[in-house]
Amino acid sequence: MRDKYDELSNAVTDVKKISIQDYTYELPQERIAAYPLEKRDASSLLVYRQGTIDKAVFSDISSFLPPGGLMVFNNTRVVQARLLFRKPTGALIEVFCLEPAGEQKDIQLAFQQKQHSSWFCLVGNAKKWKEGTLEMETLQGAVLQATRGEARQEGYVVHFQWNNPELSFAEILEMAGKTPLPPYLNRKAEEEDKTRYQTVYARHFGSVAAPTAGLHFSDEVLHNLAQQQIETAYVTLHVGAGTFKPVSASTMDEHQMHNEQIVVDRTTLKQLIRHCNNQIISVGTTSLRTLESLYWLGVKILRGYELPQHGFAIDQWEPYQYKDQLPDAREALEALVKLLDKHNMDVLHGETSLIIVPGYKVKMAHVLVTNFHQPGSTLLLLVAAFIGSDWRKVYDFALNNHFRFLSYGDSCLLFRPQDIP
Repeated sequence: MRDKYDELSNAVTDVKKISIQDYTYELPQERIAAYPLEKRDASSLLVYRQGTIDKAVFSDISSFLPPGGLMVFNNTRVVQARLLFRKPTGALIEVFCLEPAGEQKDIQLAFQQKQHSSWFCLVGNAKKWKEGTLEMETLQGAVLQATRGEARQEGYVVHFQWNNPELSFAEILEMAGKTPLPPYLNRKAEEEDKTRYQTVYARHFGSVAAPTAGLHFSDEVLHNLAQQQIETAYVTLHVGAGTFKPVSASTMDEHQMHNEQIVVDRTTLKQLIRHCNNQIISVGTTSLRTLESLYWLGVKILRGYELPQHGFAIDQWEPYQYKDQLPDAREALEALVKLLDKHNMDVLHGETSLIIVPGYKVKMAHVLVTNFHQPGSTLLLLVAAFIGSDWRKVYDFALNNHFRFLSYGDSCLLFRPQDIP
């Protein structure tokens, strides 16, 4: 009887023993795409389905998808989160804003703050900034000041203030900041990156790294999807810098997954309910983590979980603890709609540190659109969980057929194998 239910068959202790060395590969520096192609949808597309692999062009992605599916996008917007201050001595101090550190923890509301805001930041050349206030003038004449606060693991709290009460912190960053390109690109951000390191459907400020699977989509591709009767839905997961950080631990139990904020509305939940037994296509690993986190929140609600006032939370290893019968996706999602009804809400807010590794059985998505990821990263582990051991076959094909890798690289269209429920 238990076999008819989706359940996690591996105990959490076994999953934690996964060796990251089993999920690495040799990535030559020249295969990393330092710059995007001129046309978003001109990227190569690797199509993996039922063990077979083909090479196509991303602009043709709609032709590989069955009509009637639901494509789920992450509509977060990348913030110009890198600030370069010059001290009177000439020393250059780089301040990289990661997450709110003041009383306002909601990242979207924190970006709306006026005149002052406190953030946890990475600070480059911190030894040259032990005290004092840094200052810069934006192109529009506003003056931004930064004062270094307490030290925390790997960074500092930085207190910002600016002299124009009409401008939000997001607007200040747009005027004064630089695009937070991943360090593996080994180059400085250029003006073009402000638009190319942003999806065409980006809406809500909050990410310090792009949901890169979405960078390939153009208005023309979105039009073609509609012509193919593929519905679109939007979730918001604000991508943190930890998303693309390789795992430094030898086994997964030593790795601390980053926390990221999620926002999902009632309309999207109802779209997911209509399609959960059909074809849900996740655009990117961030969308997939959001979808899976919604499932586990539904499971918790069905088991009596009371929604905290500040929003829900899904812990890193929490889903791996379940060993008994689990509800299907529809039942879990319907529980979320009932939760919204109960609290007279239209939007769910929360955070997730869910890690998806081999041994995890995906509940929500049937198809995944994603880029080629760094060796030894949690993103590669997610791909391995989604398609099984064929991840290596996919990456070998990409390396042997001139695909471009990482954030500005090419794309994959991965259909979940039948033997990975």
